[in-house]
Amino acid sequence: MRLDRERAALVVVDVQEGFRKALPDFEQVAKATATLVRGAEALGVPVLITEQYPKGLGETAPEVADALPDGLEPLEKVIFSAAEADGFALGGRDQALVCGIETHVCVNQTALDLLAGGTEVHVAEDAVASRFPDSKQVGLAKMEQAGAVLTSVETALFELLGRAGTDEFKTVQELILEFAPNPETVST
Repeated sequence: MRLDRERAALVVVDVQEGFRKALPDFEQVAKATATLVRGAEALGVPVLITEQYPKGLGETAPEVADALPDGLEPLEKVIFSAAEADGFALGGRDQALVCGIETHVCVNQTALDLLAGGTEVHVAEDAVASRFPDSKQVGLAKMEQAGAVLTSVETALFELLGRAGTDEFKTVQELILEFAPNPETVST
């Protein structure tokens, strides 16, 4: 169950300003999500992004919005599952790397719907958050029990990359170095 750049799409769920003060890990998740978005773009992996009720929860956080490919607009939704949002389509991809907010609500329901539709789901656990740690753990456990693969930003990007010694490798390595809490420990 390794991510493959020819099969995968990155699904970014609701990393919005309205959550900034409510989630203790918001800045870390926004940074992790931006790293995934930049990595996906460097590797040619399509990105889908949603916003839950933007009138109430605000727009996508600038950390993430600034990383989005030119012309990519978030899909607005009022339902919890991104997979059920109007306009959501993986474009023939059968793997989804999922990140976003909140782990136990919108991320969970998105993952469950994608799994039910036959998509292989990978959840970057360092790029998801909930208001309470217990809720995050419940969401992760439920997704894993349903068949999702738990991963990390670094693991996912290096799986999508597949090899060293390329310009893409240098780009991904730089992204990981910027993201890593302890840059000395990053794979080379």
